[in-house]
Parts: sequence; C-alpha cells; structure tokens
Amino acid sequence: MEFETEREPLLKALQTVIGVVERRHTLPILGNVLIDVHHQQLSVTATDLEVEIKATTQASVKESGQITLPARKFMDIIRNLPEPSRIHARLDQARMVLKIPHSRFTLTTLPGTEFPLVEENDEPQRLELAQSLLRWLIDRTSFAMGLQDVRYYLNGLLLELEPHRLRAVATDGHRLALAEVPAETSLAEPKNVIVPRKGVQELLRLLHDAQDPLELQLRENHLRVTWPNACFTTKLIDGDYPNYRRVIPKQEHGRLEVEREALRLALVRASILADERLNGVRFILSSEGLRICSNNPEQEEAQEDLAGVYVGDPVEIGFSARYLLDALTAIEESTVEIVVSGSNSSAILYGRGNDSCRYVVMPLFL
Repeated sequence: MEFETEREPLLKALQTVIGVVERRHTLPILGNVLIDVHHQQLSVTATDLEVEIKATTQASVKESGQITLPARKFMDIIRNLPEPSRIHARLDQARMVLKIPHSRFTLTTLPGTEFPLVEENDEPQRLELAQSLLRWLIDRTSFAMGLQDVRYYLNGLLLELEPHRLRAVATDGHRLALAEVPAETSLAEPKNVIVPRKGVQELLRLLHDAQDPLELQLRENHLRVTWPNACFTTKLIDGDYPNYRRVIPKQEHGRLEVEREALRLALVRASILADERLNGVRFILSSEGLRICSNNPEQEEAQEDLAGVYVGDPVEIGFSARYLLDALTAIEESTVEIVVSGSNSSAILYGRGNDSCRYVVMPLFL
C-alpha cells in the first residue's frame, strides 16, 4: 500500500469523520480510522458501532490497499504539518510510514479487514432532497429530543416519510417540535424511522446550508445519507414512537400574536427571578395583551407587560421559560402566534403565516 496526497484535503476528510471516534472505547480498533486507497481515490472511515462516517478525497495511488491508523494521532500529525504539504505514505510491514520534506513519522496499524463496517443486506428506499432542507429540519426540531430518557425511543429524532412530504418530530415528554418540507419519495405508504441522538448531532455537524442534493437511503436497521465526498450511516432506534398527534391540541381557547424578539427578551428577563428548579413563568392573556410574571422562594418577583393582539377569553397558564425560549429561537418569523386551549392544556407556537414548524409546550402548574 503506497500513495501520495495533499495535506489540506486529507485534513478535511479526517475532520469530517473524527467526531465519532470515542476517546474511551472497548475495542482498540474503534480508536482507529480505516484508510482505503484505490483508483486514485482515498477514503477515511470512522465508526463507534452506532454511527459510521466516510469521507473521500483524491490521491495518487501507487499501490492499492487498506489499513487502520490511530485516528487522533494521525489527525494531529496532519493538522500540524506546514501548509501546503504533500504527504507520501507507504505501508512497511505492520507500520505506516509518512514522509514530507524534512519530516518522517511511523505509526502502528491494525488490519483493515478487522474494521467493523456496516453490513448492507437489504435494498434501500431512496429519497433525494437539498442538503439545506435536511439541515433545516434537524435544526428546527432536534433540541426537543429526550436526554437519557428511560423511554429510549424519545432519545432520538423521528423522521416520517410520506409520498410527498418529509417530517421531523422530537419530544422529551414535556414539549414537542415538528417541522416538515415537501419531498417526492418513491414510497407507496408512510414510513417512520427513529434516528438516535448521537446520529442526529453528527449529521447536523456535517450538513451545510447548501442547495446541492443529497440522498437518503432507508434500510431496515440503518439510515444512510450520501453527498459528494461524504457518506454518513447511523443505526436506527428499534421501537415505536408515541402517537405525537394526540398531544397537539385540537381546540382553541385563545390566540395571541406578539413580536417574537420582544417576547424572547421579556422571557429572558422574567426567568432571572423564576424558581431555579422549575424555571416557570405565568402567562396572563387578556384583551390588553400579555403579562408575564415570575417569582421565587426568596419572594422576589418580576412582571413584564407586552403589547400583543389576543383574541379569546382571558386565561392564566404556567410554562417553563426555557422550553418557550427554545421554541422562539427555532422560529424564524418576526411575529409569533401562540394558541392556547385553556389553563390546564398545552399551547402551540409557530411563526405567523407558517405552520410548517410547530412547537407544543406542556403547561406548568405553579
């Protein structure tokens, strides 16, 4: 095995995959990356047995082959080389020798045949969409995923595929985020998959706000996303996601329109004096607009009055300020609509005129 390549594209490939390499691992080979060179192409693959990422770049290949190298040592060497540098790599028995002018490094290796790649035994269902749309879906919903919840299926993101639509849903049992985009699929009937938290976070790190297309491949146990020079694969959570539609309120008790940024800043200020344990605030809705109140065990209080258009019967309802702030951060429109169903029911938030993103926040009894 022998090849030459430039420092910059090799470093970019290593930076793409390094996020899934665990610093503490049960198998030594999981601390390595798989280097595969053939047909004037070099690929770098990393895995933690749940998520697999492969990045490719061009190389001048003198002898094809594959081997694994210590991931972080290899990247640290490449990152600290002068720019530009052309790297010559040659496998010498069980050692990889890296050479550039005035420098030489020898790294231990493990056989490439021992590297645990994802097995593909079934034909995938495919979907193409712009990279920016998938990033937008994940960015608008992933914050509501569960964190180490015993209901393991909540520790992930639900992707719901329909013949003409792709929907992302996340909930931790206290709030829910939903976003959807038009997408043409080859599916005859809806299909749901649950992507685990780490897979969601790594995919979000890799995606850019670009219009170039990518391909989603759905397999029985895996989701694969491919785009030029990169391939991301994650295992799926095996379980039934709860019927999230049941928690979306159907009745409307009242509706408030208010400036999003003004509401966000008022919540930030009111939460300063909220009980640290609950971070709760009270919404008092009336024809005069919105009043936000908070207090804490030290008998400190805050009150914020906001101008807004409220239609409906007066109501008072408690919420977690943090959950409201998360939803407001995800909403892009300058005006937000809040639909309430009563003092003991959830509220729905979305940007005015755009219900492709909806956020449900459960009430907090203060």
